[in-house]
Amino acid sequence: MLSAVDHVQLAAPPGSEDRLRAYYTYVLGMTEVPKPPVLAARGGCWFAAGPVQLHLGVEEDFRPARKAHPGLRVTGIEAYARRLQERGARVVWDDDLPGHRRFYSEDPVGNRIEFLEERGPQPPA
Repeated sequence: MLSAVDHVQLAAPPGSEDRLRAYYTYVLGMTEVPKPPVLAARGGCWFAAGPVQLHLGVEEDFRPARKAHPGLRVTGIEAYARRLQERGARVVWDDDLPGHRRFYSEDPVGNRIEFLEERGPQPPA
């Protein structure tokens, strides 16, 4: 039986690890997770924030994921969006998911990432 998502993997072009490290640690506030040596030889890098893990794997014929994406839950979404913008990331708000506040951004190699926060109960209009 499935019990949880262990990680989400995104692709990245060869040689992009330093840009990915800067984005995922400085911009998003994640921590780099050391890869096992046998996997580290393949390139790429892994990041975590609490139970959330994102793995970036090198793909020779890389094309960024523009539609497929991880959806990451955040707390304090307005402040988090400001953090990203202050660090140079583009934030695109989307109000189409009922009961949630959300925005999209892209990592430095063009992969789409969704950030969302559940809204509390809304008073009747």
